[in-house]
Amino acid sequence: MSHDICVVVPTIREYECMRAYFDNAREHGFDLDRLFVLLVTEDFCDTEGMQAMLDDEDVAGAVFDESAREQWYETHDIEEFSHLVPAASHAQTSFGLLYMWAHSEFDYGVFIDDDTLPHDEWDFFGRHMNNLHREGDVETVSSDEQWVNVLFQNFDEHGLYPRGYPYSAMHETVETDTREVREVVASQGLWTNVPDLDAVRILMDGDLEGQAQTRTDFEDFEGDFVAEDGQYLTVCSMNLAFKREVIPAFYQLPMDDNEWEVGRFDDIWSGVFLKRAADVLRKDIITGYPLCEHNKAARPTFDDLNNEVPGLELNEHLWEVVDSVGEDADSYADVFEAMADALETGDWSDYRNGEFFNYVGDHMQDWLACLDALAAPRAAVPADD
Repeated sequence: MSHDICVVVPTIREYECMRAYFDNAREHGFDLDRLFVLLVTEDFCDTEGMQAMLDDEDVAGAVFDESAREQWYETHDIEEFSHLVPAASHAQTSFGLLYMWAHSEFDYGVFIDDDTLPHDEWDFFGRHMNNLHREGDVETVSSDEQWVNVLFQNFDEHGLYPRGYPYSAMHETVETDTREVREVVASQGLWTNVPDLDAVRILMDGDLEGQAQTRTDFEDFEGDFVAEDGQYLTVCSMNLAFKREVIPAFYQLPMDDNEWEVGRFDDIWSGVFLKRAADVLRKDIITGYPLCEHNKAARPTFDDLNNEVPGLELNEHLWEVVDSVGEDADSYADVFEAMADALETGDWSDYRNGEFFNYVGDHMQDWLACLDALAAPRAAVPADD
């Protein structure tokens, strides 16, 4: 079987974690020949060591530091769109999406963060692929605030809300039901050990090292669920699989490298856009298993706070902006364009750093134009370019 899964790993340090994912695949009989691993890194990192790790594991892949990315843009005649992938930001996962789009053999993408490990209980890649082809009944979740806390299942015990969950949507009333699952376009695995919280909530939990004192374990999770139509949820890219078709609506937003210094919401806001597009197109996003172990490195909580504060107010309102647009669209690109138009042309002067919404909308339009450019007829380029 040819490589049909592109695994995108943003990393500057702990790339060796990928050996555990490869071991997990071997132990569960998952065909590693299906994987092409894309390590997205920086010029100052050990790119030779990263490539040597892939070679030693006999897994296909490529390493792209900043210089290699610039060369790739030139090779594909999209230098004018290089601003879409911000410097020194987790949002560089967007480069992985561009790479996938340029290579039609990839039917699926997987995002893995370098501070995670798989749990032996699950065939990590196999479970994600099964989720993307899920059939039958599934638990559905909704709330009176139009937001689903992905950590709702044992909330009475831990009281946690994940990074990106709006403060205005707290204290929600949760309702669950079951229905037949529709076509699943994304599979979000959750995390044991260090929960994915924002800095304010970490500080409230009494931790100054960016990790939170409250931890999650197996008993905090009770299986898979979907957020119902019109309901939003946080989508974290540390443990996530998706179908190629969603890429036009799944741009990882331009964080950190901007004049407003807004950061830390790249995957959160892209998840809001994807959920809106999935609802319009009658698709589902499954959340739950496979779990991964999140071993977040200690760092000052106040560093994360400084990155998040410029965008906290905007995060309260982004979903309201897109919730009513694109309802007549019949493709991911059309829904995304409608959301981009709303952000790009709106007057957001009532919000702190409101002009960042206009900036994001402009980048979203460029994202669609870049994908169009990559899809234009050109000489074939091998997947290890």
